[in-house]
Parts: sequence; structure tokens; C-alpha cells
Amino acid sequence: QVQLVESGGGLVQPGGSLRLSCAASGSIFSINFTGWYRQAPGKERELVGGITGGGTITHTDSVKGRFTISRDNAENTVYLQMNSLKPEDTAVYYCNAQTSRGMVWGKGTLVTVSS
Repeated sequence: QVQLVESGGGLVQPGGSLRLSCAASGSIFSINFTGWYRQAPGKERELVGGITGGGTITHTDSVKGRFTISRDNAENTVYLQMNSLKPEDTAVYYCNAQTSRGMVWGKGTLVTVSS
């Protein structure tokens, strides 16, 4: 089984930056895709972007040019670098892994963008 732990959330002013981390442990060889999702208050969870096992990275249109996903294979960690943050980026950010045995979710980390 795969376990995911997110970290790096917090309070940031508009225009600021944060880097979220998603550390994976367990059967990481079974991960086909690692995605970052977010859920704002009163809204449905949405995909922010992700990275395949082969290293292909995608970002949703609303964050292109501001957010960047990367991976450190040695640390089994996927990162979400968030720049030029806006109040509408406020949400709980979740890491998700699609594995050969199903989907795994982390517990999430809260990002609040406010002055």
C-alpha cells in the first residue's frame, strides 16, 4: 500500500509563493500517476495537475504559468511550486496517487491566500 503525506501549506499574501510537498512511502513502484487536487470552501475538488510515472507533467489551465509540478525520485516526493498566488487559490490541497491497486489520498494541507 502507498501512503502520502502533504506539507507546506500556510497563510500567504496575494502575489506570494508557497511550495507544497507530497512524500510517498510504501509500494511506490505501483504509482502510475501522482496528482495535486484542491478543494475550495463550498466547491468541488478539482485537479490542479500531476505527473506520470514516466515523468510527463500536466497543469490545469487556471494555474498554467503560475504553478509548477516537479518530482524528486531520490526523495519519493512530488512538489507543487505555487507562485503569484491569488485569493481564489485558497483551498485544501490534496495529493493523490493512482496505483495498480487503486487510488490513494493524502489528508491535505490548507493554503490560505489573504492580505
